[in-house]
Amino acid sequence: QVQVVESGGGLVQPGGSLRLTCAVSKSSRFVISAAGWFREAPGKQRELVARITAGGSTDYGESVKGRFTISRDHAFSTVYLQMDRLTPEDTAVYYCKAGAAGGYNWWGQGTQVTVSS
Repeated sequence: QVQVVESGGGLVQPGGSLRLTCAVSKSSRFVISAAGWFREAPGKQRELVARITAGGSTDYGESVKGRFTISRDHAFSTVYLQMDRLTPEDTAVYYCKAGAAGGYNWWGQGTQVTVSS
């Protein structure tokens, strides 16, 4: 079916940058309509970070607008999250999700991002 694998997390200093990569492997029977990045920090609910549709439209969480950028290749084989000007509040496990029409969603296992001096 669809497999989602995140990579690129790690430890970075405040003000630094990271680029997360989401590799999406799928059968041709599925057409990805949208993909997004979510994060879950200790003691907080999982929240939307960024989302991109097949048409190229994007949405961002309020706390990351202007700092993070989501992008993808045309086949949705890879989805990226460029994170700039990171702060300690960005520390979380970041998850990638791919979705298809009909309510289908596939989640990755997450990658840890830690922002600390």
